[in-house]
Amino acid sequence: MKKIILCLCLFIFVAISFAQVKPKKNLTLGDDAGVISNTNNNPDQQEDIQNVKSSVPRKDSLAFEHRDDAKDALLMTAQYLDSTRKLFLDSSVYDFDKYFPVPSSFVYLGNNGAAAKSLIFSPTQQIGFDQGFHAFDMYKFNLEGTKFHQTNRPFSSISYQLASGKEQMLQAFHTQNPNPNLNIGFEYKMITAPGFFVTQNTNHSSYRIFGSYQGLKKRYQQNIVIIGNNIRASQNGGIENISDLQDPNRKDRFTIPVNMGNNAAFRTNPFVTSILTGNQNKDFSFFVRQHYDFGKRDSVAVNDSTMSYLFFPKLRLQHSFVYQKQQTQFGDIFADSTLYHNWYNINLASKFDTFSISETWREIKNDISVVQFPDTKNTAQFLLAGITLQNLYGDLKSGKSNFYNLFVHGEYRNRTKNKKWDIIASGNFYINGLNAGDYKVSGSINRYLNKRFGNIQLWFNNSNRTTSNVFNEQAVFNLGDNSKFKKENITSFGLKSENQFATFGFSNHLLINHAYFKNKYQAAQFSALINVFQFSIYKKIRLTRHINWHADLFLQQTDLASPIRVPTFYTRNRVAYEGVFFKNLNVSTGLELRYFTPFKANGYSPITQQFVNQDSITIRNLPDVSAFLHFRIKGFTGFLRAENLNTMNFKNGFGFTNNNFAAPYYPTQGFMLRFGVKWWMVN
Repeated sequence: MKKIILCLCLFIFVAISFAQVKPKKNLTLGDDAGVISNTNNNPDQQEDIQNVKSSVPRKDSLAFEHRDDAKDALLMTAQYLDSTRKLFLDSSVYDFDKYFPVPSSFVYLGNNGAAAKSLIFSPTQQIGFDQGFHAFDMYKFNLEGTKFHQTNRPFSSISYQLASGKEQMLQAFHTQNPNPNLNIGFEYKMITAPGFFVTQNTNHSSYRIFGSYQGLKKRYQQNIVIIGNNIRASQNGGIENISDLQDPNRKDRFTIPVNMGNNAAFRTNPFVTSILTGNQNKDFSFFVRQHYDFGKRDSVAVNDSTMSYLFFPKLRLQHSFVYQKQQTQFGDIFADSTLYHNWYNINLASKFDTFSISETWREIKNDISVVQFPDTKNTAQFLLAGITLQNLYGDLKSGKSNFYNLFVHGEYRNRTKNKKWDIIASGNFYINGLNAGDYKVSGSINRYLNKRFGNIQLWFNNSNRTTSNVFNEQAVFNLGDNSKFKKENITSFGLKSENQFATFGFSNHLLINHAYFKNKYQAAQFSALINVFQFSIYKKIRLTRHINWHADLFLQQTDLASPIRVPTFYTRNRVAYEGVFFKNLNVSTGLELRYFTPFKANGYSPITQQFVNQDSITIRNLPDVSAFLHFRIKGFTGFLRAENLNTMNFKNGFGFTNNNFAAPYYPTQGFMLRFGVKWWMVN
């Protein structure tokens, strides 16, 4: 009911705003406005564009048809909420990561929608309250990833993917400007995957509604976002015996016994969304930000009869409101008492019993900020200072509890008008409340040198954070008897260089009081200093006129005594025949290979949704090999992929049974045939 009421409020607001605003004849666009045309034939261009013409002819006074290509073309930009950079439509087809929810640098537990973890170490630097459940983050919409658009014509896209094992994914997007001052849009994503093993089905759905409105005099602006995520993932705890994978009588993977859910009435129907053994996580977010500017007004003549109103802010008063609700649940209607005792030290009443555990948190956050613009005609340079009150209502083992946080934050940004320098410095400090003493300071300097040497960026972060709530001994999902942990301190710094030759990256992470799970339910803290060193390089090598080699290499090293486990070397290589043919056919086809060196990969704990340490099993995978054909014809994009060719096995008869592993006892899929399409539509 709350979601319906909030949606109605948003649509009522849109209708009222539209009714009060008179449409303008001309749409004023900034210097960064993206014009979609067919002039770009480079499939590697990050701001790839496409040509979409109007199907409605216009007539002049003599009744001759006349086409204005500039007016027919789509002009659309996007911008993150707290960013000064404008983004453009990217319809390139050379990298499938843009069309699949799990990046290539991640491993996921068997099928699309399952828990996933990055092979490249990245510390958690979020300060303040954090529940600590992040295994399914890549499938969710969030506030930080919301883009606000400006477009001269309604734009829509819809994509569909179908893969072996009845795996499906549907995505839809639409945005439009009913008038130059108002933009509205929505996104939807659905993932269903029955999986190849027992009790492995996933079914996720997410939606995001967004809107932005700017007053006629450009002093007032409002942004609204409504987000909902419903994550449903069955858990089988991995297979019982690794040797079963090579059993010629078990080529049908549903016949292999698993640790959890063997006794459930398992079904492979992708439309069955019930979870008998596994996780069900729901979250809802409502965000609204309003600001009013004081400054200098001006106007410019567009033509003899039209004037465009301009406004240059000097001081901004800003208020942000956030409401969030998170529900986390694990249930097992056929819980094996022996397994629960051995894994979690939980004693059930009977041999097979019902077990469930849940936790709910609500958050209300109010922020008041003041923004000052030193340069009247450069809104990308500003000083911000604000204060935030956060109220938290949650479940603990002792019952329902209320908490609060009061913190201050500041920020300085300066992206110079010549776009050669981009400087960001920010800080947050929790004055009082549940997470008092948490702080984070960060900064980056980006310099554009020239066309040949490109960009160089230096960055730095330091955070002092309370460990996530799942480590709190009073948290519902903390199944161990743990003492109160000290705050984690994390320092990270690095350099990134992008130029015509290659893209280089270097980073170093220093961690003190690192909190982790030493087994499936007991947490621990490593008090000594941990040093993680990382180096990366991406290089596009042109082998022939149309054959390109895209090489990603990543090196990382950490202390052997630390609880952090990472592969020393990771690489992803794509050798593809690429180019634009017959004017509108954009093609990328070839082979893709991914490999990482053996390491003691983290295990997975189904109840707590955590990747946990283990020192007994080393994962030694063969390179993942895929063949692909990606293409785009104007507004239509297609994908055909044959994945996991490396699982081909001739022992005991031909089959794709030589599975790799994402974690101990969690094999990945065998051969996967994936087909996908995406349409880009301009009304």
